[in-house]
Amino acid sequence: MADKPNIVMIYTDDLGYGDLSCYGSDAIRTPHLDALAKDGVRFTDWYSNSPVCSPSRAALLTGRYPNRAGVPRILAGKRGTPGLPPEEVTLASALKPHGYRTALFGKWHLGMAEEMRPNRHGFDEFFGFLAGCVDYYSHIFYWQQARGVNPVHDLWHNNREVWHNGRYFTELMTEKAVDFIERGSDNPFFVFASYNAPHYPMHAPKAYLDRYPDLPPDRRIMAAMISAVDDGVGSIVKALKDAGEYENTLIFFSSDNGPSRETRNWLDGNEDLYYGGTAGIFRGHKGSLYEGGIREPAILAMPGTIHGGQTIDTPCAMFDLFPTAFEAAGLPLPDHQIDGESVLGLVTGKDEEPPHELLFWEYGPSQLAVREGDWKLVLEGREDDIEEGEDVHLANLATDPSERENLAETEPKLVARLSAAVRSWDEEIGGHS
Repeated sequence: MADKPNIVMIYTDDLGYGDLSCYGSDAIRTPHLDALAKDGVRFTDWYSNSPVCSPSRAALLTGRYPNRAGVPRILAGKRGTPGLPPEEVTLASALKPHGYRTALFGKWHLGMAEEMRPNRHGFDEFFGFLAGCVDYYSHIFYWQQARGVNPVHDLWHNNREVWHNGRYFTELMTEKAVDFIERGSDNPFFVFASYNAPHYPMHAPKAYLDRYPDLPPDRRIMAAMISAVDDGVGSIVKALKDAGEYENTLIFFSSDNGPSRETRNWLDGNEDLYYGGTAGIFRGHKGSLYEGGIREPAILAMPGTIHGGQTIDTPCAMFDLFPTAFEAAGLPLPDHQIDGESVLGLVTGKDEEPPHELLFWEYGPSQLAVREGDWKLVLEGREDDIEEGEDVHLANLATDPSERENLAETEPKLVARLSAAVRSWDEEIGGHS
């Protein structure tokens, strides 16, 4: 066992807040994630720093707001597309000088250009795809044909293109992550298991579909895809236990953004909004700065350090993982600006103060949001990437977590103060003010 803790981050894609059994789902069974939550902390108010894929990943890996990290929007999938700037310091590149082995298995979505791929951003080993989504069995990227981009195969081991036609990607990337852990080493490791499920296309093996014979088709395929991820989490945890590393590993699980309503999820010609995923009680979906687009299920466990069975409602966000990992490892943070704050004191009971007085968001074309305590202000909000909400919406999340009651007219001074704060922040980080 290494002196420093291992770090395992497990990230999913378009997972709804209400689609895990440990977060209230009565339809989808996730026993392995439920067990991980019992061994650690379940956060009720954990946020993505963006309501879409690429910016969320940039914040997670750099500890910085997406704009500051140079990735404010979803990145395209054409080969050669730029992404996370080479000068940005990722958790992988920051840990390597301290003796960590680093690996990414799964989705990257932070640039297709050679100088912006995982191996150039600190990962010793990479197995996965570079674009935003692939067919789960052929590993082909199809989804920019309307913009004149031809379909392209997108599966890589480091910088070498590889083919595993017919293998279900969720299972394939789990196998690679488990193999990396089983190989062992005297050095600590950082594994980023970046699942693309349950992002479209909606694919799952028959064995997983058969677990849910009574659900309607859209919910059934969603449940099957999430169950495959849950089994993957179980396999990774088992590998850690078998290697004697479980109690010495900081494990984080979450998702990049809320559930997608995009019609392309249907795969049957249906042009209606997609209803397969759910954000539970929360308003909004992927692409929205209402809670349903950015509040995520999140579990943090380190059985040798963090007491299990906790539920914490303090607001935290993806960019907090970078400093948390460094504090857990007993390492000084890099000397450039980090926006996140460590939550290790919060989960160990050593620090009861919330890590942030204010949390900010921006997303195109003009959405802004800020949370201060229980207050949440959304400016020019949208329900998703298409459907608009109100120009100004103020909610007290303690009494109205679903953001159904707009208190903007009754709290004009608060609206003015929070509006000024979020617009000032937006201007500082180079958003769209």
